[in-house]
Amino acid sequence: MNRESELRKDLGEASLGEDYWQALLQESERPTSAVPPVKEEEEIWRGLGVEPGIGRAEGEPDEELAPGEDGPHPDDDDDEAQLDRAWQLAQASFESGEVSELKVMGYNRGGLLVQFNGLRAFVPASQLMDSPNHLEYAERDAELSSREGNDLLLKIIDLDKNRNRLILSERAAMSNEEREAQLLAKLHKGEIRRGRVTNLCSFGAFVDLGGIEGLIHISEMSWGRVGHPGDVLECGCEIEVYVLNVDQQAKKISLSMKRLQPDPWTTVEERYQVGQLIEGNITNVVSFGAFTRVEEGLEGLIHISELAEGNFLHPRNVVKEGDMVTALIINIDSAKHRLGLSLRRTGKEQEEQEEESDLRSDDPHYFAEPPISEYAT
Repeated sequence: MNRESELRKDLGEASLGEDYWQALLQESERPTSAVPPVKEEEEIWRGLGVEPGIGRAEGEPDEELAPGEDGPHPDDDDDEAQLDRAWQLAQASFESGEVSELKVMGYNRGGLLVQFNGLRAFVPASQLMDSPNHLEYAERDAELSSREGNDLLLKIIDLDKNRNRLILSERAAMSNEEREAQLLAKLHKGEIRRGRVTNLCSFGAFVDLGGIEGLIHISEMSWGRVGHPGDVLECGCEIEVYVLNVDQQAKKISLSMKRLQPDPWTTVEERYQVGQLIEGNITNVVSFGAFTRVEEGLEGLIHISELAEGNFLHPRNVVKEGDMVTALIINIDSAKHRLGLSLRRTGKEQEEQEEESDLRSDDPHYFAEPPISEYAT
């Protein structure tokens, strides 16, 4: 494993492709819609009095010679020697892991711009201790702008003289303990953050929030039943999470996905009534009955005694996972998240509804207009 890969691993990040680095100075690391135009990097650096050719980001073209010019002038030798010296210092700093204090010279939607011994360098937003990547564009832009003129402790994490690429990190400049402490201090209960799923296990999913991990317990993934976290998420995917709790002493962060959506149980009694026939999907069959999904996040139980008339050995003798059934609501308890259903009584209820419908259709007065007097006030 090379030094770059080790550094990136220490930072808790997956190895980044070349396309990422080529786009650092041009694109935001988190896509946003209707992004306003951003000042070109050449403009930014010229405004700061830095020559465009020094430390140019990878992918940017060399300046073309003006008509009549045939190459570097003799006076350019000193500049070339100074540039080589600057790259030597950067290489030495990179290899030693030196931490440097540098002033923020500018910013773009991808991160911050700094100078290292005259070389123009870049600090991706994801490499800041308090990364603004979870913010919307306007807030993100304002946050990056507010850091102009600040001094940051930075470490070089990627260097390529041939490609004029110099990338630094604030996160890498701190020890794991310092980084965790700062990140924990910035997290608050009730916040919505973006993160990357790093690991799935039977009881939940671990999510990297930019240098520190939190846990989404399986019970917090959906208002409905989740058999395994892998049914909902996959490693490497980016998601939004709700911060349930931050334990500073234990360094534990509890996260939730389902809290980003309204709880369907809060309005269940307004939308369903006892005696109502509903369609449902059998999601799980156990020894005491069958669970039935009525809607996303809302499941009811058909107890074994409510499955069918007569004797049978197991609920699977009556229904199986995946069956679509028509069930009768016999009990609703929103506080305890319980919805009692019945298959056994469904036939009788349907017959009663059909009989009532027949009686109404046979009654000549049922569809007749009521007397005008009944409309009088």
